[in-house]
This record gives sequence, structure tokens and C-alpha cells, in this order.
Amino acid sequence: MGPEALRVAGLAEALRERGLTVIDRGNLSGPVNPWLPPVDGYRHIDEVVHWNRVTMDAVYLSLGRGELPILLGGDHCLGIGSITAVARYCREKGKTLRVLWLDAHADFNTHEVTPSGNVHGMPVSCLCGLGPKALTELGGSAPAVRPEAFRQIGIRSVDAGEKKLVKEYGLDIYDMRYIDEIGMKKAMEEALEGVDDNTHLHVSFDVDFLDPAIAPGVGTTVPGGPNYREAQLVMEMIADAGHVGSIDIVELNPAFDEHNKTAQLAVDLVESLFGKSTLMRD
Repeated sequence: MGPEALRVAGLAEALRERGLTVIDRGNLSGPVNPWLPPVDGYRHIDEVVHWNRVTMDAVYLSLGRGELPILLGGDHCLGIGSITAVARYCREKGKTLRVLWLDAHADFNTHEVTPSGNVHGMPVSCLCGLGPKALTELGGSAPAVRPEAFRQIGIRSVDAGEKKLVKEYGLDIYDMRYIDEIGMKKAMEEALEGVDDNTHLHVSFDVDFLDPAIAPGVGTTVPGGPNYREAQLVMEMIADAGHVGSIDIVELNPAFDEHNKTAQLAVDLVESLFGKSTLMRD
């Protein structure tokens, strides 16, 4: 339902108003969610692999056409397929990949430490080579992405086992305490440091990155996230840096939303990602 809510909220129309050519290629198809318990620490692994494979193929095809793919989800596990495709494209073009992971969660669980078995808590670890071969080698080899490519922003929920893993793998995490201490502007300056003309920026935007007071339409709300102005600043600074080449918008769940306000906010923020600002800026 998430992609449809973003369509209803006018995502394509908003981007067209910014002068962009927008092609909605419709929904990908795949197996339904069987709602079964985890097996060997993974929930619905066969279905997850299928969805990520079709996502990877679609994103890679879009990049090959010279387009900027915007993945509308859906579960954040889809970031495995999306970013695997982007990483392959960057390797082929000689580009440096930088992933801005906007999320309340680190998503670095494994089957050994996950409390739920949900793969939407594992996409970053899978991309970094930790997980089942069907996902870590989705693009042919592992890891799809090195940990140093990630900048995680807005994190405020990390499971006990995850804490050891993110420390071991040296993930660059700007959690909410750090943001509270130094401010969002400084945190984003650090996260964007080194971005240049050879950088491909991939923005993976989990809607639960936002504080649930302004974005209730997610299944895994965590209090204490960025407020409206902080979120706008994040998007505006990414736009100022340039070089955004691909985007995920995921985890929007209209069943928990209030009159589609979360979808409308997501559209508003994505507009800022493409340069909308209060004043004309150099």
C-alpha cells in the first residue's frame, strides 16, 4: 500500500513541477507475504530473495537507461536489491558510492542476533556481506558494498547484538544523541564530507527516520526522531551537495497513517531533495 499512498500524495506531480521528467513504471510483481514464523533465523527468506532480485534488475535497468531510479516500498529489505544494483553500476562507471541511510534503525542484524527474524532489520549487514548467500551474493559476489560507504543518520534503535556488530564493522553512525549534541547541520556536513563530482549518492529513506509525532504512518515507530525542520535541513543539504543518483522511499504503511499525512510529508521532503527551498540559493 505504501507506493500507492505516495502516488495519491502526488509524488510524480510534485517532481514534474520541479521540471523533471517522471516515468512511473508501475509496480513490480512477486510472491505474497505468507505470514509465517522465522526459519533458521530468517522470516520469509524465499520471498525476500525473489523481491530483491526483481528490484535489483529493475533498478539496474533504470540506471542503464540514464535515469534516476526512485524505489517506492515496501519493506526496507528491498534496499538489498536496490543498493546491490547501484553498487554494480558504480563499479562499472568508476564512481564512488556513498549511501545515506536515513532510518531509526541500524538494520545490521544477522540471523544469530535478530529478535524477530525480519529481514528488514538486516539489509545493511547483508549488503556488507553478513547473511545468507542468496542475499549477500545477490549481485554475484560479496560484499556488495563496503561498510565505509554508509552514513547512517537519525539512528535511535539498535538491538543488543547489533551494537557489537556495528562497532566491529566500523559503521559511520550519526545517532540522535550525537545529533542532539552537535546539531543536524554539523552532522550532515560530516556525513557529506568528501562528496565530489565522482560520487554517486544513494539516499535510502526509511520513513521511520522521522519522529512519529509528524510521521505516524510506519509499522516500527521510535520516539525521538528528527522533527520537520531537521528533516527538511537533511534533504536540503543533500540537495546542495548534488550528485544524488538513486533513492529508496520505504516503510510507509498507510494502515497506520492519519489522512495520508505521512505520505504527503514524504513527498514534501523528496521535493526538497530535488532542490525545493524557501529562497533562491546559489
